[in-house]
Amino acid sequence: MNFLAFDLGGSSGKLFLITANQHKLKISCIHQFKNAPVSINGGLYWDFIHIYDELCTGLRKAVLQTRDNIDSIGFDSFCNDFALIDRKGNLLTPIRCYRDERTARCQEHTYSVMSKGELYTATGNQNALFNTLLQLDAMNCEEQGWLLDQCYHALFLSDLLIYLLTDRLVTEYTTASVSQLYDMIKGDWSDIIYKKYGLRRSLFPPVVMPGINLGDTTEKFDRQIGSHGFSVTTVCQHDTASAFLASVCTEPAAIISCGTWCLVGTEHSAPIISDIAFSGNIANEGGYPGHHRLLRNVMGTWIIQEILRERIAAGESITYAELDEMAAAHTCTEYFIDADNDMFYQPGHMEEKIKSFCRKSYGKEPSDLSETIFCVYTSLVFKYRYSIEKLEELTGHRLPVINVVGGGSKSRLMCQLTADICGRQVLAGPDDATALGNAMVQMLAHGCISTVNEGRKLIQENVSIQTYEPMPDRNWDVLYQQYIEKFYPKG
Repeated sequence: MNFLAFDLGGSSGKLFLITANQHKLKISCIHQFKNAPVSINGGLYWDFIHIYDELCTGLRKAVLQTRDNIDSIGFDSFCNDFALIDRKGNLLTPIRCYRDERTARCQEHTYSVMSKGELYTATGNQNALFNTLLQLDAMNCEEQGWLLDQCYHALFLSDLLIYLLTDRLVTEYTTASVSQLYDMIKGDWSDIIYKKYGLRRSLFPPVVMPGINLGDTTEKFDRQIGSHGFSVTTVCQHDTASAFLASVCTEPAAIISCGTWCLVGTEHSAPIISDIAFSGNIANEGGYPGHHRLLRNVMGTWIIQEILRERIAAGESITYAELDEMAAAHTCTEYFIDADNDMFYQPGHMEEKIKSFCRKSYGKEPSDLSETIFCVYTSLVFKYRYSIEKLEELTGHRLPVINVVGGGSKSRLMCQLTADICGRQVLAGPDDATALGNAMVQMLAHGCISTVNEGRKLIQENVSIQTYEPMPDRNWDVLYQQYIEKFYPKG
């Protein structure tokens, strides 16, 4: 069977073709395009028209490559961002990027209505500026609440794409579960949050679970891409949920989905909403049934992406691989950064921000690009270790293996540093974990496989996985403790 997985990230979008035939699994990227927020009048927006156009281009390629033999498609993307539509399905608003500064401007009001502790108790979600709740409250604070009152529905990005292909209005569960609007214990939108923030209960369509066949694409859309049509299936549409599902670990393990964000977590049977979880800002996130996630967000390779983007914009020819090679030859451990500091959240001037942080913290700064990249990598891995230790404290279970999935699994330097600093075996891959997790849910929905573990075994048998063992060539434990004492003195 032929499954399509459309995976939209913060820096690129990709359309994958995954062919499942008995015990064989083949994955190929048949279309890729750049994606980045656009700054307009001080606001950050996604170019959704470009995204939709690139999706159609990719689907036309898929129709030709498969001779119009497509069984299903699933969509996944970053979470929290949404558009508003009217009753006829017309777009009423552009889609704001989660890095837009309006939530920071309005957060004081948001947390005056309900405290961070009250919000955590109600949803189990981490408190973060990118959450959907903060975006909605910012609209009310900045005199845009009338849009929420007058629109027909708000649709998360993947749900909007589904609507444009099928005319079906749904909110997929894994996306809803991280919006800070969803009551994970009750299994529905949170009545108390909607009431407290004056939000219309019908703002978002009803929630559906991943693995539901929504029917075929419309004839109108089929004509647009030159197809006879195919099924659209709800998957784990929050990209992290899809990535975690493709982990090759069937026993308890730490999983790091490494991309623009690095999501450091583990699977658990049920939500844990407690004082310990709240103090560690540990997110409860919905997954495929039986695969609930506990995790912490780390700023991720966003910092590296920004350095690379700015260097290329300045006319320099440089790649990720070259940055890795450059940093691998470096051994400086004189300074580190807190990668989650707010100063690194917004785009622009990233190298200068790193130098400024180091000057303020250590009285000195990286001398060149190689020192800067090595500083970022080691600082990120310190945050991985800190996050894993918090998860172990919360669950009471040792996590002896780390599975790094996503694009970051291709960085040999990052994976070896993770093994060394965390003192654990690292399994690296699959690098296309999000697309494989997306396709796995489609395979479950269409009867190709019966269980998630069967799908994970299929991935392990067909995808290259690299193993990294800890190499005690530096006193990382001492450096890590110094890092914690400097940036997390209260633990």
